[in-house]
Amino acid sequence: MKINWKPGTLLYPLPAVLVSVGADPSEYNILTVAWTGTICSDPPMCYISVRKSRHSYDILTRTRAFVLNLTTENLSYATDWCGVKSGAEFDKFKTMHLTPVKAEKVAAPIIAESPMNIECEVVEIKELGSHDMFIAKVVNVQADDQFINPDTGAFDMEKAKMLAYMHGNYYGIGKKIGKFGWSVQKKRK
Repeated sequence: MKINWKPGTLLYPLPAVLVSVGADPSEYNILTVAWTGTICSDPPMCYISVRKSRHSYDILTRTRAFVLNLTTENLSYATDWCGVKSGAEFDKFKTMHLTPVKAEKVAAPIIAESPMNIECEVVEIKELGSHDMFIAKVVNVQADDQFINPDTGAFDMEKAKMLAYMHGNYYGIGKKIGKFGWSVQKKRK
């Protein structure tokens, strides 16, 4: 038997990403976001949703740029810490011993320790309620070559030990159980 709950945000798991912002080192900041995702593949687009009260909100609206830095089990402490501390009070890069590197295409830094950095240009800001959605075009992706499969050229998420967020908790991502289309793929003889 099913029971009805009040409407809520229970679509899980989500990526737990470190979003880096700031046009120059004096304003570099990191915020942790789980309200993020892909919204279009051609052109490649994604979004983040951020509360207006967050320190990074004004930086985002002014620079209209951010980097999605994918997180790993090794970055889990920094991911949580950057989500509960304010950049108005802390230099998060310095405190968490993370390395800011100027992005290739946008006015925001990448986090060197992240295995994948997705550079984004904001094309629209939608006011939604508790959060505003920053809709962005992906303009560059940087990947750590140690996680690239030399045979396929694919990013090895299992090897990178990616991090996910589910209803207030962080989880490592388990073993791969299939690939897109495996349920209908014809068996080779």
